[in-house]
Amino acid sequence: MDNAGKIGVIGGSGFYDIDGFEKVNEVRQETPWGEPSDKYSIYNYSGKEIVFLARHGEGHKLLPSEINYRANIYGMKMLGVERIISVSAVGSYKEEIAPRSIVIIDQFFDRTRRTEGTTFFGNGIAAHVSFAEPVCPVLSQALYDSIVKTGVIVHKNGTYVNMEGPAFSTKAESQFFKKQGMDVIGMTNISEARLAREAELCYSTIALVTDYDAWHEELEAVSVREVIGNLVETTKYAKEGIKAALSEIPSARDCLCKTALSNALITDKKVIDPETRGKLSLLIDKYLN
Repeated sequence: MDNAGKIGVIGGSGFYDIDGFEKVNEVRQETPWGEPSDKYSIYNYSGKEIVFLARHGEGHKLLPSEINYRANIYGMKMLGVERIISVSAVGSYKEEIAPRSIVIIDQFFDRTRRTEGTTFFGNGIAAHVSFAEPVCPVLSQALYDSIVKTGVIVHKNGTYVNMEGPAFSTKAESQFFKKQGMDVIGMTNISEARLAREAELCYSTIALVTDYDAWHEELEAVSVREVIGNLVETTKYAKEGIKAALSEIPSARDCLCKTALSNALITDKKVIDPETRGKLSLLIDKYLN
């Protein structure tokens, strides 16, 4: 087995398992933040351990605002994951980013109303991670290089607008974000990316384009039927690309993701409540001891 840290995969709509991998275990992980969306499935592929989690739970039962993002990411950390690949369905704001293509996201724009559950910190301990570059460039490059070889159209960079949902956009909202130069829209990834950075995990998004949201005058507004139909086709390329990327991702992490908390903690360790420190021990003990 490869001695490098495990690779996590979080699957969204239409991506509920990883076929072609050897499944070796299932883990119902307890975390200080409650229950994750579902059990973690442990796979082996080419000597690497892969930890898979269905973002919306078995049978797709959780709305984006109901997902326990802290538990999902912390559970990955507890299981020894060092890198997380997110697979998500998105709508497109650009004609050239067509349905059934893929975007490797490099930026996020947050339009959610959530505050609770979007950080590990608070309750007596403050930390402010750098988030100007919200995804891991090394992991993103490996994913792009591998997925483009499958033959699907892949756009290397794109800005992901994270809306609240669960309803799709109004035409006015869709036209506004298009005019602002945004690339795609989804409902889940900003919280994952922030929490992964606080947990010092590499994070990258494979965005599967399913529709043109509501701005396109010549097409009908987005529907679940359209989303699922396009996902079925595009998901297979994402899975092939992930398999190929596993041999391209370097064993050692030389990116800044792994030390994101090194200069982020601002609270004097003398005043940190023991209970709060205990919940965060996996993240902060190495900087406080």
